[in-house]
Amino acid sequence: MKKNWIAFFSQTGSEIVDIAKSLDKWPDIIITNKRPKNLREINPELEGEVVFVENKPTEKELRLLLSQFSEPIITLHGWLRIMPPSICDEYSIFNGHPGLITDFPELKGKDPQIRAFKGIKEGKYEYAGAVLHKVVAGVDEGKVITEERFNVFQVELDELFHILRDRSLFMWINFLKKVL
Repeated sequence: MKKNWIAFFSQTGSEIVDIAKSLDKWPDIIITNKRPKNLREINPELEGEVVFVENKPTEKELRLLLSQFSEPIITLHGWLRIMPPSICDEYSIFNGHPGLITDFPELKGKDPQIRAFKGIKEGKYEYAGAVLHKVVAGVDEGKVITEERFNVFQVELDELFHILRDRSLFMWINFLKKVL
């Protein structure tokens, strides 16, 4: 049975665009939260494709959107909000996280790339990576589905961001090919 795909983002949505182009399949619905225009610029390829929810959506608002689909696959791409525990329990939700939390649990939470880069410069980390994990009530606590790691010898911050994004895209595309 073909699964519906629901994608959430709070930043630009560019990752969703790149994944959708690679899969030649767009999400059935793309959801983002309302944020002041000065805080982000949505990828122009998503013009007219996005459903807006409140900046901090309520469980009721989320349920209303999700209830349109039977057993969807929900993906989070820079979604900067916590999903309510009951929604985490009821739906199959997956998150991409640009920190190798399997080896470095201190990289859970927002902006792990910056913390990883600092750890790299301090000699704390010899490698970095990203994971895809199941979403549960705790922040970045769900079971890791897949991970990508790489050496970080003499890597600069922009390069770290670029490599993490490429590895995340690779994981998302492979994962979604299997589950959609």
